[in-house]
Amino acid sequence: MRIISLAMKLKTIILLFCLSFLMIDVSISGERQGQINLKVNLNTPEITQPAKIWLPYPISNNEQLIEDIKIEGNFINSAIYKQPESGTLYFFAEWNKAEQEKRLEFMFKVRAKERIVRNLTDTGGDIPVEIMKYLQPDWWIPTDGEVAEIANGIQQGKSGILEKARAVYDWVIENTKRDPNVRGCGLGIVEVTLAKRSGKCADLSSVYVALARNIGVPAREVFGLRLGKKADQDITGDYHCWAEFYLPGTGWVPVDPADVRKIMLVDNLKLVDVKEIREYYFGGVDQYRMVLERGGRGIKLQASQESKPLNYLMYPYAEINGKALDYFDPENFRYSVHFKQL
Repeated sequence: MRIISLAMKLKTIILLFCLSFLMIDVSISGERQGQINLKVNLNTPEITQPAKIWLPYPISNNEQLIEDIKIEGNFINSAIYKQPESGTLYFFAEWNKAEQEKRLEFMFKVRAKERIVRNLTDTGGDIPVEIMKYLQPDWWIPTDGEVAEIANGIQQGKSGILEKARAVYDWVIENTKRDPNVRGCGLGIVEVTLAKRSGKCADLSSVYVALARNIGVPAREVFGLRLGKKADQDITGDYHCWAEFYLPGTGWVPVDPADVRKIMLVDNLKLVDVKEIREYYFGGVDQYRMVLERGGRGIKLQASQESKPLNYLMYPYAEINGKALDYFDPENFRYSVHFKQL
């Protein structure tokens, strides 16, 4: 058995992250506190197969406090790495060929806060140099083709980052739907989502980011986990994605058009019925969620990832004998996430 407690070792890194996410005019009301237990048992069918796993390593910032991180398991090697582009931290572990049952448990306490950024004002200030990368397209977030055509229509009559960010938010809500048949949170492939005009949270958030970047609004995706509303709850299927845009003079502002569409689907509501919800999720996110990773797509993981770059790092990601497991299939992958209220 191997036990790792890394909170003290990462204190300096966490402090820097906290400072980097400071916001202006952020109100905090609700909080959610609990214990998260992520259990993995890869249970390889053949004793001779080696295995590796990568997990997002959550950090404290102004919207969440992460404490008492402990990692247990029968792995032979482990490390913590930082993704250069997004700054995301992740935990890596591997097992040798001798262990058929490959076990790992990742435990920590979390206190998440409702985050509401209001009284938004577009100062017309310059976008900081370090934020400019969130205007750039890449394979995962294209800004040409159909994205450019749609974005051109959205920005008509709009000026400034705030107006444009709101216009994109409204367009996504009014022109897409939630598809309950999509696996997990979706793949976040912008062209596919636009073609279907439907998807889940990763899909709709990716569309928001692509459209926003095209018209000069810095934007990024946020990958996280919903915290249970019950005192004791399985949350294996409760991963969630939303988005943020950068407003000079304010900082990063959360938006979640996907949750508006989810509420509409679940409660059978029309657009006229969700005016308050729509306002809430432009600049606000509830306390029943925590951040795992921001802005990273197409990630090539350190410690000898053998398959193609990872779409995004939110779910546990594992390889057995060099072959990636399906993180949308936790029963066969054999991982679970549990929340217990504290």
